[in-house]
Amino acid sequence: MKTKRTIKYPELKPQAVELREVAALPGLGLTIPVRAAKAKLSALLELVAGGQEVTITSDGEPKAVLLPLSKRRPRKVFTGTWEHLQTMPMQTEGPFADEIIRADRDGRGW
Repeated sequence: MKTKRTIKYPELKPQAVELREVAALPGLGLTIPVRAAKAKLSALLELVAGGQEVTITSDGEPKAVLLPLSKRRPRKVFTGTWEHLQTMPMQTEGPFADEIIRADRDGRGW
């Protein structure tokens, strides 16, 4: 006869992760090499979630910036191309698009 055993695990406490590879550089703020960033991504995300910006470098050159969502720049509103097309002059002479396409297709033997 098998008996069930209950195993109690001690409570897991979050541990602070030390980021030794992070350096503060003038004009860039906190920086970390890309290899270290890949290895410590979870810790970097926690740091960024706390409001800190982190620059990721490759060969000593800045390549990307991790920043909190609250510091995002607003996106440009896409207004479409219709307004732009209305400002363009109407084509009245020369080969038209359908003529150019037809000549291209005929030249290819389609």
